[in-house]
Amino acid sequence: MSNITKALRNKSRPLILGITSCVALFSQISAVQAAEAQKRNIIYVLTDDQRYDELGILNPILDTPNMDKLANEGVHFKNAFVTTALCSPSRASILTGQYMHNHGVVDNNKPPREGTIFFPQYLQEQGYQTAFVGKWHMGEDAGHGANDAPQPGFDYWLSFPGQGIYYPKKKPNGKPYTFNVNGKRVPQTKYITDELTDYTIDWLDNVDQEKPFMVYLSHKAVHSNFAPAKRHENQYEKDELPVPQSQADTPENRKGKPMWVQNQRNSWHGVDFPYHSSLDVQSYKKQYHRALSAVDDSLGRILVWLDENNLTDSTTVILMGDNGFMFGEHGLIDKRNAYEESMRVPLLAYAPGYLEAGKVVEEMVANIDIAPTLLDMAGVKAPEHFDGQSFLNIAQGKAEGKWRNDFLYEYYWEFNYPSTPTTFALRSDDYKLIQYHGIWDTEELYDLKNDPREMNNLINDEKYLPVIVEMRKKLFDRLANNQGEHTVPFTEKFSSGAVYREGSRSKAAEFPKQWEKSETDEGLRSFMKHDKKKIKAD
Repeated sequence: MSNITKALRNKSRPLILGITSCVALFSQISAVQAAEAQKRNIIYVLTDDQRYDELGILNPILDTPNMDKLANEGVHFKNAFVTTALCSPSRASILTGQYMHNHGVVDNNKPPREGTIFFPQYLQEQGYQTAFVGKWHMGEDAGHGANDAPQPGFDYWLSFPGQGIYYPKKKPNGKPYTFNVNGKRVPQTKYITDELTDYTIDWLDNVDQEKPFMVYLSHKAVHSNFAPAKRHENQYEKDELPVPQSQADTPENRKGKPMWVQNQRNSWHGVDFPYHSSLDVQSYKKQYHRALSAVDDSLGRILVWLDENNLTDSTTVILMGDNGFMFGEHGLIDKRNAYEESMRVPLLAYAPGYLEAGKVVEEMVANIDIAPTLLDMAGVKAPEHFDGQSFLNIAQGKAEGKWRNDFLYEYYWEFNYPSTPTTFALRSDDYKLIQYHGIWDTEELYDLKNDPREMNNLINDEKYLPVIVEMRKKLFDRLANNQGEHTVPFTEKFSSGAVYREGSRSKAAEFPKQWEKSETDEGLRSFMKHDKKKIKAD
């Protein structure tokens, strides 16, 4: 209890204040009011698998008026990324402000460690009313009823097992699919994007508007298999979607690419055998576009609610994707890898009068920055164990100096999807270095300024050796956890995984030509010599 409150509530003696005391009292009251004013209401909307250009402002085919409103009247973070392009690790990074090697949610199977602190817990300490509505999806191996149980930091809870389903239906045992609402099973009754929005608005209708609130709306959409709302089933019917230049299986596109990328074309995550089927990837992308439209509708309903309740000026609305998605780039589909379309996401922030309207932020921001930023909006200092940092000053146009030079990307091999190896990458504004752990394959280096589609691997160009050496060192240093250790965790294997290939399609890749040597060639043991020594020799 503050000194002011104690004084005002002490009825055992009269409150006698001189002029100086009155000034001091009202000064303290003003300070308290100012602190309360810092506690912005927050509505954080997380979409699933929405890639960075899945917005009308970047893709003229798309009809996303409410997302466009956030971008045009708020802040568009043009270079937003996730530090792991996979649902569970990315969501854990958002909630903890940490890289995967620190929070420990290494794949979709592993649950958070016991005692993990999520950023809403800090908000609760500051008097925030908090709610989680939607896909939690951490710890699939925890089993039904465990991986959607209420989590610390949320006063109100609604989730569902695993990925959830777009349309309600009965399970094989005849029982309905259900939501976990504050620990009780409630049947899903309608299209999931609409129903999650219903629950969100119902909670907002019942908040105490005199106190700050934070709602974390985590959509199932637009995760595969994409199923649009009935009202959007024929949307984009006459539109023709472009095919990525890098999708064709040509010598030009294969040049410099790792063997695993070439081999993955003919796999669960490749265009030649997508999800072990003959699925047409571009037609599939139309379904993706259509499923997104209900998310845009949901966002519109939330913005209307804020206007109707006179809360627009005191609320920050943020929209973000949990990871990107490939639709044919480099012959691949899905995510996990360190290519731009996989790791780059939309990030929009809307807060009239609080954030700079119509601002486009060029600086790189990441999912690890969400927790410290939302705490900053609430006037709460981020704890030291966070790996990310607040980008509020950037959004408000107050940033001075360099924000971030680079960030770490990490993905750990999953036995159930074995065609993508453990991947480590360092991305700067200018270059991206990608390494693979546990496989016999080439590194990759891309000049992002001149080669944004990552078509020309420069790893064997000696002109870039100083860049490679510096980035390798930084990458290794960043991979150390908060105890200074380097570890590569994984989970128990319970099946062979998605290992099948379509027999009549693309064949296995050959090793890079520069690796083909004879026993009389020089330099066969030069791999034991540090590359920085070669630089000095030159």
